[in-house]
Amino acid sequence: MAEITAAMVKQLRDKTGAGMMDCKKALQEAEGDFDKAAEILRKKGIAKAAKRADREANEGVVTAYIHPGSKLGVLVEVNCETDFVANTDDFQSFAKNIAMHIAASNPLAIRREDLDQEVLNKEKEIYREQALAQGKPEHIVDKIVEGRLEKYYSEVCLMEQPYVKDPDKTIKDLVTETIAKVGENITIKRFARFRIGE
Repeated sequence: MAEITAAMVKQLRDKTGAGMMDCKKALQEAEGDFDKAAEILRKKGIAKAAKRADREANEGVVTAYIHPGSKLGVLVEVNCETDFVANTDDFQSFAKNIAMHIAASNPLAIRREDLDQEVLNKEKEIYREQALAQGKPEHIVDKIVEGRLEKYYSEVCLMEQPYVKDPDKTIKDLVTETIAKVGENITIKRFARFRIGE
């Protein structure tokens, strides 16, 4: 079995944000395989986060991000369970990253359920007309529409957007990781994005 060094544990902790002992255990379980250890931690984090997801999150912060040049700004409310966690660096930095992400990615809503049904119906109609105009047979048009709708969700719903600082993960993944890191449920409650002239 590969020897687990302190440097390896530190490297895994830096990448995942998990505790030292958790990192060491994951590396031992993965027999020193770094990627496998990260995956083990990710699965454990998701499991822990799922248990916390139904807990009340009534504390938190309102964070602002103003893009250099002061032509674009974002206000976002991010909630957690206690004032103690709201004041930690991990939580504050998460809230700032969310605000910066919103500035860059311009989501229309936090979740797909929050999207206006009329907007969705219009999108579906456009996709359907496009598919029919391309001569696609009627029986597969619905599948094409569904596929394009999923892509649309990943472009306009904050939780489904690829995170601008790490496009391999979605904002939902980032929330899950942060829940695992801070040990409390976290929700992104609302946001407003302001751009000069809009």
